[in-house]
Amino acid sequence: MKLITWNVNGLRACMDKGFLDYVNQEQPDAICLQETKMQEGQAEVPLEGYKQYWNSAQKKGYSGTAIFTKHEPLSVSYDIDAEGHDTEGRSITMEFEDFYLVCEYTPNSQDGLKRLDYRMEWEDARRDYLKKLDAKKPVILCGDLNVAHQEIDLKNPKTNRKNPGFSDEERAKFGELLEAGFVDSYRYLYPDVTGVYTWWSYRFNARKNNAGWRIDYFVVSERFKERIKEVKLCTDIYGSDHCPVMLEIE
Repeated sequence: MKLITWNVNGLRACMDKGFLDYVNQEQPDAICLQETKMQEGQAEVPLEGYKQYWNSAQKKGYSGTAIFTKHEPLSVSYDIDAEGHDTEGRSITMEFEDFYLVCEYTPNSQDGLKRLDYRMEWEDARRDYLKKLDAKKPVILCGDLNVAHQEIDLKNPKTNRKNPGFSDEERAKFGELLEAGFVDSYRYLYPDVTGVYTWWSYRFNARKNNAGWRIDYFVVSERFKERIKEVKLCTDIYGSDHCPVMLEIE
């Protein structure tokens, strides 16, 4: 089974930059999108053979997630079962026969970490939510989780410490998630690889210079890790300031 996650930073714009060709070429079993920045029906997304599920923010043109899947889920939910975290379209959960698939666009702490308190609340609520799911069957969490966990996950760790996405608090919360029984699938396969990222600023020729961050993930239940065949950061695919990440499982 092949799964892809991609922060498209505006799906309508990404469709003008090769999104449909990419999906049709790869033919994933499911593709999970973040930052769609649109409501369902605002634009046609003509992908034959895929059922489409959308969770859009109440605020137009902001945030938003979607999953396009070839397989009919047993059930679908559109929040993390926590009051106050259900207005920005940040999460979709699909239940399949032997696992849950969770697509997430984690809140950014923003400049000056002015939204860090909300981000910490989200982290705790999401971890509790995943643990409840994991008690029933294994979980695959994917998406833009807005954190570079280790220093090897970004080009310039020393100058970015305390910046959003690399604050001590955010990194610690990601560590707590792993300690709760989950595995960063890329680091499971490639614990020491450096210089491979999933997001680059549009400024300062960051992508050309590979001054990036690895903030897009597939995180799986500990007992699911033996089913991981490959994780690929698709750095050759453009169309967004993020690149897709692909997970292949047995």
